[in-house]
Amino acid sequence: MNSPDCRGILNINKPADITSRRVVDVVQRIVRPAKVGHGGTLDPLATGVVVVCIGAATRLISYVQQGRKEYRAQFRLGLRSNTDDITGEVESVEDSTQPTAAAVAQALQNYVGEIDQVPPQFSAVHIDGRRAYKMARAGKTLDIPARPVQVYRIEILNYSFPELEVEIECGSGTYIRSIGRDMGEELGCGAVMTQLERTRVGDYRLDSAVELDSLSRESAVSHLPRYACSEADMENIQHGRAIHVAQPMTDDSAAAVAITAPDGRLAAIATYKDEMLAPKNVFK
Repeated sequence: MNSPDCRGILNINKPADITSRRVVDVVQRIVRPAKVGHGGTLDPLATGVVVVCIGAATRLISYVQQGRKEYRAQFRLGLRSNTDDITGEVESVEDSTQPTAAAVAQALQNYVGEIDQVPPQFSAVHIDGRRAYKMARAGKTLDIPARPVQVYRIEILNYSFPELEVEIECGSGTYIRSIGRDMGEELGCGAVMTQLERTRVGDYRLDSAVELDSLSRESAVSHLPRYACSEADMENIQHGRAIHVAQPMTDDSAAAVAITAPDGRLAAIATYKDEMLAPKNVFK
């Protein structure tokens, strides 16, 4: 069966404790066989905006990834971790200092601008052709080279030792965990990230994101033109037969159309051509 021309971009609010790949898998089950990809990974700990591209829109992934990102992050000072966040092997920093708010603010400003940043040991960067986190899980300590990243601003939202909450705007490839780790080392107290929420990727913002657990076939194809079919139409659609429509659906030949049943549910994805809707994916 040929893939329907299902395409578009979804802004999804990723919950904690799942991977970005899991988000893609949820969408993939809804729109298959259309291709699906995401425009930037979030760690399992993190929540917030994951931009998912469907069908022909997957060609835009690299452009989505170039968009500025905004995060709200929480750190706990006085600790270190092999993952640079609270999910790893955490240890207290002996004889650590208790930096003032002014000292924290001054240290954070050292990480604004174009900086050379060393990614975490547990990260998705490639080292000798392998993912760093896979080698780190095997107990290897990696020599990960620093790489340039762009940080546009860091603002302190709340600080009451040992808890620190900040808002960060940055470019692609920036590890928020690394900012906390490096700041903590500079201050002599260590720091691990305890929470992370991505609130923006380019023009895609958290306040307009779809909750993953409420994602449905209907929301996944909300960008497509729709045709509400009759009971007679439904009989043909459910048997894979094309139906005639008098109204023009789209200017694009063989473009995808979402067909809804009389009760409003999504019945099928069809291709439209010459006043005919031919079902390609039928949902029972």
